Amino acid sequence: MKVLKAIALILVIVGALNWGLVGLLNLDLVAAIFGDMSTVSRVVYVLVGLSAVYLAVASSMKPKAPKMPQM
Repeated sequence: MKVLKAIALILVIVGALNWGLVGLLNLDLVAAIFGDMSTVSRVVYVLVGLSAVYLAVASSMKPKAPKMPQM
């Protein structure tokens, strides 16, 4: 789970940086690298979106308390 969370965090950061570039410089780096709405760029966008959903759900869940041994 830690690896999945790390990958999701990296993808969300990449997506946020990309949106920052779009807002500041009107530069969509994903589209510039992989092509405007190509299959690969669409996959990247979907993975970033799914990562955001995963992190939102994971951060809203309470961690389970360890069970105390029964006496």
